[in-house]
Amino acid sequence: MQSAAPVGTQWHRVPRRADPAQADARGCPQPQHRLAARLVPQRAQRAAAGAAAAAAGNGAGAVAPAPEPVPAAPAARAPSPAPASDSDEDGSMAMTGTLLIKCPDSKGVVASVAQLLFGFGCNILSSDQFSDTQADMFFQRVVFDYSDMLVGPGNTAVLERGIAEVARKYSMDWRVSYSTKQKRVALLVSKLDHCLYDLLIRVENGELNCTIPIIISNHPDLEVAAKRFGVPFRHLPIKPKDAASKAAQEAQIEAILQEEGIDLIVLARYMQIFSRDFCERHWRETINIHHSFLPAFEGARPYHRAHDRGVKVIGATAHYATSDLDCGPIIAQDVTHVTHRDTVPDMVRKGRDLERTVLAKAVRWHLQDRVIVHDNRTVVFE
Repeated sequence: MQSAAPVGTQWHRVPRRADPAQADARGCPQPQHRLAARLVPQRAQRAAAGAAAAAAGNGAGAVAPAPEPVPAAPAARAPSPAPASDSDEDGSMAMTGTLLIKCPDSKGVVASVAQLLFGFGCNILSSDQFSDTQADMFFQRVVFDYSDMLVGPGNTAVLERGIAEVARKYSMDWRVSYSTKQKRVALLVSKLDHCLYDLLIRVENGELNCTIPIIISNHPDLEVAAKRFGVPFRHLPIKPKDAASKAAQEAQIEAILQEEGIDLIVLARYMQIFSRDFCERHWRETINIHHSFLPAFEGARPYHRAHDRGVKVIGATAHYATSDLDCGPIIAQDVTHVTHRDTVPDMVRKGRDLERTVLAKAVRWHLQDRVIVHDNRTVVFE
C-alpha cells in the first residue's frame, strides 16, 4: 500500500559532495562573515541585513532580498497540557526551534550555522555537537529562540530556505522542529499494560511534552485504560495465522496515522510484527521496547531464556523498529542484577520496571529532538 509518511517533521537529505565551498582562514563563509560585521542595532538596518543574508548565494540562503511574508501554518488540534520545560532549554515560554544536522566533518559548519541564525535575528540557547572521527561525520543539535526573527516568527519557511542553502554547501542532512507544534503520539498495545499506564501518567503529569490522540490495540482488554485517561481507543483485531486479516489491519492503522497526523508511533508492548513496507515507511518515527538487553535474547520469551542461561543481569532496550526484528538503531538501554534465587516471575517483575523507564527515556529524547540516526547507530544528545 502506497502512503505518505506521518505528518511528523522529516529529515531533509542533500547528496554528498567531496569538498565544501571555500571558507576564510577561520572557517567562516565569506558573505556571512561580512554580513555579521555590517549588522547594526537599528531594527530597519538589521532587517535589511537579515534579508541580505537570506539572499546570499554562497551561504545564508538563496531567497529574494525582500521576501514575501509566508502565511503562518494552520493551528494544530488542541494539545494536552504540558510544561514548557521539554521544548524550551531555559524553561521559558519563548518560541524555540531545534535544528538537527549531520554531514561529512569539515571546517566552517558550526560557524555557518551560527551566522545564519544570527543573520535572521535568532538567538542560540544551546548547542551540542559530536565528531565521529572514524566515520568522518559531524553531528549537531542547536536550540534557538526565533521569537524576534527579522522576517517574523511566522515566516519559518524563509529560515528553512536559508538552512537548505547551507545544507547544500556542506552535503548536510537536517531537520528542524518548533516548540509551537506539539508532537502527536500514537500508542500501540496488546494485552500488557505496564508501559501504557506509565506513558499515560507521564503525559498527564507533564513529564512528556506531547499529546496522545489515539491508542490502537489488537485486543480489547486495555480499552478501560484509555477511558480512564480520556483517550480514544481503536480495537483492530487480527485473525490468527491469516495474512489477509493482518494486511487489512495494518492498512487500518496506516489510515488512522494519517487521519490523526501522527508524529511518533510508540509500540508499548505491541506484540505484532509489521510488514517490511510498513517498517520502511515509518521506522524513523516508530519506537519499540524490547524486554532484553539487545543484542542478547532477541525475539520471544527472553526472560525464560535468560533464566535458563543463568545470566546475572537482565535488561531492556528501546530502539527504532526497522524491518529487521529487534535490530533497529538503539536509543536507550538499562540493566538490573539478578541472582540464582530469582525465578522467572521475579525476572519478569524486575524487567517490567526497566521497560517503563527505558521506554519513557527514549520517547522523551525523541520528543525533544535529541536523537540522530546514522547507519544503524544513534547519536543521543542527552
